[in-house]
Amino acid sequence: MAQGTEFADLQDELEGIFGPGDPQSVRTVGPIIGAELIRTSAILIIIGELFLLGYLWMRFGFRFGTAAIVALLHDVILVVGTFAILGFFFNVEFDALFVTALLTIIAFSVHDTIVVFDRIRENRIRHAGESFGAIVNHSILQTMSRSIITAITVAVTLGALVLLGPPTIRTFGLALLLGVVSGTYSSIFNAAQILVAWNDWDARRRSRSGVAKPVRSASR
Repeated sequence: MAQGTEFADLQDELEGIFGPGDPQSVRTVGPIIGAELIRTSAILIIIGELFLLGYLWMRFGFRFGTAAIVALLHDVILVVGTFAILGFFFNVEFDALFVTALLTIIAFSVHDTIVVFDRIRENRIRHAGESFGAIVNHSILQTMSRSIITAITVAVTLGALVLLGPPTIRTFGLALLLGVVSGTYSSIFNAAQILVAWNDWDARRRSRSGVAKPVRSASR
């Protein structure tokens, strides 16, 4: 009842300024709806992460899957944190389109990470005599141009959407733009480096115990 009264008062005030009008749609977001949206978003993201984790574990192995999920969490937290700041200072809304953007970011980021991981797996066979860190470095250099070109192509399109698109989808475009940038560098500087650090730590641990066993990934 209170919301209906508030809408009527707002409509009367706007008609007093701009003249009579016919509202095309009315959308009210209260605290209950907002809490439900946040809860549903968290559930969707967690389910998506679990499915991706299972897929990556089966395809590449435990370490690769864990490193990829950490990189994905970094991307999601960065975008959500940025929009929390924007919401505090500029009243940017957290809506269903933002949730869609988060799920799209997860898909983009994991795809970019899989490209790097797949090259690492191939180079472990081609450069079997080299250290794991050197193999990862070769793989990053071989895939970096592809990742950068893809990111720039997508970023230009999203940038145009943010600058020239209608206000209703600018938040969506901005979230995707941040996610694409984050997903591109996290595949290289987060996921791959977690693998190297994990492998080095495991090598030191095994050398102290007298057992040397390098990191393994699932074969095709």
